[in-house]
Amino acid sequence: MNANARTARATVRTMRRNNRVTRAAHKAVAAGPASAKHHMIVAGVPVATAERFAGAFSRGMVATDKVTVEIKLRGRVTKRVEVKRYDADTAAARMATYRPKDKTAAAVFERVAA
Repeated sequence: MNANARTARATVRTMRRNNRVTRAAHKAVAAGPASAKHHMIVAGVPVATAERFAGAFSRGMVATDKVTVEIKLRGRVTKRVEVKRYDADTAAARMATYRPKDKTAAAVFERVAA
């Protein structure tokens, strides 16, 4: 396999993953309260940016509810973690005001908020 084929496969893999995450985010937000990452993805923030800034985005927000989910670690190991979920109004209000220090990410959030 040459470098072009490897790059093409990586691009397709990334696109498939982004589509899968975006579909899941739309379903989660439509069903009711969802995580900060899901609200950002539905608003139009790219998946990688949403995953990077979800923690800072949700800092200071009052959670609508909390659920415990199981995440997969390495191998067969799983761990139960608590996830805070927010309603659409809370997430929209935060989206209008949140701006990260990173200039590129701030421009993305500015575009989404407009």
